[in-house]
Amino acid sequence: MVAFPQVLTELLHAQMVGKRPESLLFTSPEGYTLRLVTWRRRYWYPAIAKINARRRKTNPKGMVDFPKVTPHDLRHTATSLAVRGGASVVGVQRMLGHADAKMTLNTYVGLFTSDLTAVADVLNESASRSKLGDALAAPTPKDEEC
Repeated sequence: MVAFPQVLTELLHAQMVGKRPESLLFTSPEGYTLRLVTWRRRYWYPAIAKINARRRKTNPKGMVDFPKVTPHDLRHTATSLAVRGGASVVGVQRMLGHADAKMTLNTYVGLFTSDLTAVADVLNESASRSKLGDALAAPTPKDEEC
């Protein structure tokens, strides 16, 4: 089973019209397995060109083209977003086919800058609910009294 967002369902159904459920999603015109070079030429590069054209149309001034990315870059992004969005690390690990969650976390889960603020907020909240929070809030003795 392959997990994918619901938003892709209609697009994937359209791609599978006339194919059997066990058929490959992307094939040569004859129905054979695509080589990576061919897949990129037929599907990947046109998709990136479409994204860039749409971006230029909606924001023409100073618009930088979509960066050179690979499908594997999107794997990193999807994994990071899934974990950040609350998906189980073990579930993501299984989706990626990793032997253990450590590889998933070490390799694919990028730390967003906003995550650092969230970590500080969680620590602050935990400390404020604990005895440590009370101790931190209490006045401290002057240096000469120590």
